[in-house]
Amino acid sequence: MAENALKIGDPAPDFELVGDDGLRVRLSAFRGRRVVVYFYPQDDTSGCTTQACGFRDRYPQIEEQNAVVLGISPDDLASHQRFKTKYNLPFHLLVDEAHRVAEAYGVWGNGSNVRSHFIVDETGRLADIRIKVKPEDSVHSALDALGIQFPGK
Repeated sequence: MAENALKIGDPAPDFELVGDDGLRVRLSAFRGRRVVVYFYPQDDTSGCTTQACGFRDRYPQIEEQNAVVLGISPDDLASHQRFKTKYNLPFHLLVDEAHRVAEAYGVWGNGSNVRSHFIVDETGRLADIRIKVKPEDSVHSALDALGIQFPGK
C-alpha cells in the first residue's frame, strides 16, 4: 500500500462506480450532503459485517445529519446484492473490482482494500480520514465526525 497522500481539506477524488442496484453512483452527485465513503475488504466476513451493520443501525441518525454512506469493496455485483439483502443495508455498496477507487484513496494493499473511511463534506472536500481502522472504531469515529453521539462513548 502506498503512503496515503490525501489530507483533510483536500478535494475528495471523484468516482463513478456501479452500485448494488446495477446503477452507476457518482460521488459528486452528493454535493450539498456529507458522505461517509468506507472501504472494506470483502462482503459477508465478520469484520465487514460488523462495520456495515454499525452504519446500518445508525443510518437514521446519519441521514438526520444530512449525510449518506457509500460502502466500497472489490466484490462483484451479485456478492454486493446478497450482502445488502442478507443484512438489510440501507445504503449503496459499490463495485470496485479493478480497485481504481481504492488506489485513488490510497487504501489498496496486499490484494485487498484496507479497512478505512473518509468523510466528504458538502463541498466535496475531505473532512475526516481514518485508515487501518477496526470495524467498530470506523463506525464510532465516523459518527463522531458527523456530530452523532454514539452510546457508551
